[in-house]
Amino acid sequence: MKYCDNILETIGNTPMIKLHRVTATLPCTVLAKVEFFNPGNSIKDRMAVKMVDVAEQKGLLKPGGTLIEGTSGNTGMGLALAAIIRGYKCIFTTTDKQSKEKVDILKAVGAEVIVCPTNVEPEDPRSYYSVSKRLATEVPNSFYVNQYDNLANRDAHYEQTGPEIWEQTDGKITHLVVATGTGGTVTGTGKYLKEKNPAIKVWAIDSYGSLLKKYFETGVIDMSEVYPYITEGIGEDFVPENYDMKVIDKFEKVTDKDAAVMARRITKEEGIFVGYSAGSAIAGILQLKENLKPTDVVVVIFHDHGSRYVGKIYNDQWMMERGFLDVKTVKDVINGRRNQPLVTIGADEKVSEAIARMKKYDIEHIPVEKGGEMIGAISENGLFNRLIDDGNLKDALVKQVMQTSFPLVSQDTPIEKLSVYINRENGAVLTKDDSGNHHIVTKYDIIQALGR
Repeated sequence: MKYCDNILETIGNTPMIKLHRVTATLPCTVLAKVEFFNPGNSIKDRMAVKMVDVAEQKGLLKPGGTLIEGTSGNTGMGLALAAIIRGYKCIFTTTDKQSKEKVDILKAVGAEVIVCPTNVEPEDPRSYYSVSKRLATEVPNSFYVNQYDNLANRDAHYEQTGPEIWEQTDGKITHLVVATGTGGTVTGTGKYLKEKNPAIKVWAIDSYGSLLKKYFETGVIDMSEVYPYITEGIGEDFVPENYDMKVIDKFEKVTDKDAAVMARRITKEEGIFVGYSAGSAIAGILQLKENLKPTDVVVVIFHDHGSRYVGKIYNDQWMMERGFLDVKTVKDVINGRRNQPLVTIGADEKVSEAIARMKKYDIEHIPVEKGGEMIGAISENGLFNRLIDDGNLKDALVKQVMQTSFPLVSQDTPIEKLSVYINRENGAVLTKDDSGNHHIVTKYDIIQALGR
């Protein structure tokens, strides 16, 4: 029989997948090392188990002990899996910029999670670094993992990730690209690959708001480089000990928006449901494409799974609120009509008057109004069918023949979402502007907006 004794034995040997559409403008071959195939859905499983192994070997972690760590989510998941199998407890600190999904997942696997503020200095007692260190001194029989300075982090990638990539590319890799945070993946993997072939280039992708690129280029820790950013899991406001900058050939910064938009593209165009840092990595390669040639084989790390970000980068509302999503909304349609007044009909007016207004304003749909409220709707198609059957219907009151009112949607609804509401039976929607005035959006309006 072929089976694994426990979930930890499924870590590693993740697939390499060639990218096509998002890298179409590049002259070279780009292969993604897709790390969400690990059981905890991220590359951090590798180093999490390695750090536990080393701690056990050194006698730093005793039976029934507690693992304490500051994590953006993925390392915590790997540690939690190890804790389940090895019989440990977990207490994790994280920041309030991390996705809710990450926190919920950590709790689901039995960890206690403490959320700390993002926008404080690492030394601030409220920071997730400081809180985790303090807890390690207060909780009996505990071990502070410290992925940032624990060199077992980079050793895991030297022993596992690097050799896998070398074997999977048959030694043909020319560039390794890693969106980097703790430094373990880029340093450990890069070190192994450069020992096999010193000509291999290692590119680290950083985020605006992080000081790593400036430190790499100047050796100076410049805190003026540090400011709040949204991208999760990469960049730092200090330099972890896992970094060996001699292994890295270039740092490149990518904006929060470019990373988020690219992650969505990878998912939609390649069918690989990736996390935020994968978007950073591919956006970084595209920014550096002038350094690539047709014979190059670029391996990029896709760290984690998109399910960790469904409430953020895969949420249209979240993206639009931050100006990351360039989509047309109902508000854009309304603004494009230059505030044309809404044509309505009273519930107690005659159908003949509704027909006259349709002809006068060349419209097909009229909301029915009573006392300032929209209580129903009249449409050209609906009237036509009924007038064929009953020519005297023109003298009836609107309220006797009206249909249900058009659906009311918010101004920030993307046009593409209106197909849920506009169909054969219902030809329009209503919305309210900031002043409380009603506006109508029809199939024709949508066609016009999408054609601009």
